[in-house]
Amino acid sequence: MTQITIRNAPGTWTIRAGGAILGESKKALGLVEGSYSEIIYFPRDDVAMAFLDSTDKSTHCPHKGDASYFSIVTKSKTLENAAWSYEQPLDGVAEIKDHIAFYATDDVTIEQI
Repeated sequence: MTQITIRNAPGTWTIRAGGAILGESKKALGLVEGSYSEIIYFPRDDVAMAFLDSTDKSTHCPHKGDASYFSIVTKSKTLENAAWSYEQPLDGVAEIKDHIAFYATDDVTIEQI
């Protein structure tokens, strides 16, 4: 079985897209799954949800459960399926409930400040 570790991500984390700050949190979580890079999960309360539109995309992870996806709507374009959330995560990763993760791309910046 793939090992998953979740920790409190130290410091303050931000998400930026389209020149706007979508979120800033001191309560972000870092999740590492197997040999993959750490993914930062932001509490929904710390994300400007008005910039996110729910999409029809969903995927299943045998370790975390079913993921729902969101597009980020910026002034200049829509970044399709750029974020995801586990609405009902499996018991072993229950901490990520009510959190959102973002794909780091040329258009989306996730950084510790």
